[in-house]
Amino acid sequence: MELAKDNMNYQGLVNQISETFLQGQKNAVISVNSHLLETYRAVGQYIVEFEQKGNEKAEYGKNLLNSLSKDLTNIHGKGFSISNLNRMRQFYLVYPICATLSHKLSWSHYVELLKIEDKLERSFYEKQALIENWSVSELKRQKKASLFLRLAVSKDKKEVLQLAKQGQIVEKPKDIIREPYVLEFLQIPEPYNLTETEIEQRIIGSLQHFLLELGKGFAFIGRQYRITLANRHHYVDLVFYHHILKCFVLIDLKRQEAGYEDIGQMNMYLGYFENEENTEGDNPPIGIVLAREKDELLIKYAMHNVSSQLFVSKYQFYLPNREELKALIEKQLSRDEE
Repeated sequence: MELAKDNMNYQGLVNQISETFLQGQKNAVISVNSHLLETYRAVGQYIVEFEQKGNEKAEYGKNLLNSLSKDLTNIHGKGFSISNLNRMRQFYLVYPICATLSHKLSWSHYVELLKIEDKLERSFYEKQALIENWSVSELKRQKKASLFLRLAVSKDKKEVLQLAKQGQIVEKPKDIIREPYVLEFLQIPEPYNLTETEIEQRIIGSLQHFLLELGKGFAFIGRQYRITLANRHHYVDLVFYHHILKCFVLIDLKRQEAGYEDIGQMNMYLGYFENEENTEGDNPPIGIVLAREKDELLIKYAMHNVSSQLFVSKYQFYLPNREELKALIEKQLSRDEE
């Protein structure tokens, strides 16, 4: 009976114990991961320092990892394959200072990062994985979709270096725009003859992947969002809210090339949302016309004196050509040095 009378206090006790337990589990995982990273780095350090001792290096040569793998496996069982030992060795070489490691990333994250040869690119993915709290699978996907190269291709040398050092920091509308958006996760086979409605339906069916492609800060509001003007209904394909920029983000899908009429229509949507949907504290909405193709000159003139919150970007159903993007960035960096 006393327990029933004091039920509220008892529930508070349950909640307190539950929260403490969950936080303890979380801290334990972080602690284990931290010790694991330090251990693997130390193993790599021992291997590198042993190799650097002249005589030993000459004596063991390329057979060192083979010998270590065999002997350590006999002692400890799994975990000491040649590839794992090589990763630990590489881990120390890339991160010689332990303080530079982020214990928010797992060993599996670092294994994926170590596969990236370019230092700038590796640094970007490390920072972005932390900023957006990527899982290992999300990190793999963004690497495969060449996110760094897509973001860097339109920047100058200073901006590329800043991107690599800090990741993509969202401070203004332009920071959330990508060119192109890669929708390979929709698994649309050639010849890509789906209608805009069908593309939209597939995006909704793969919303988690689409949000990852959009980037950090997006919350889904709805599809075919109806607005009524002069007794006529209009429908915005996809509506999101960006909690960092504190504004609505409207996306209009185009099956083929973006036209000047699409820009006019999106501009109308932006005006409506700013005046009818925004509440106190909301910033002006952002509009993205997402099309398969766009004519840069036509877009330039169609955008004349149009809201700076409106953007036209391309999307594609296949992964971008990494080598072509890399060549464009290298050309840009070389041009900046001239």
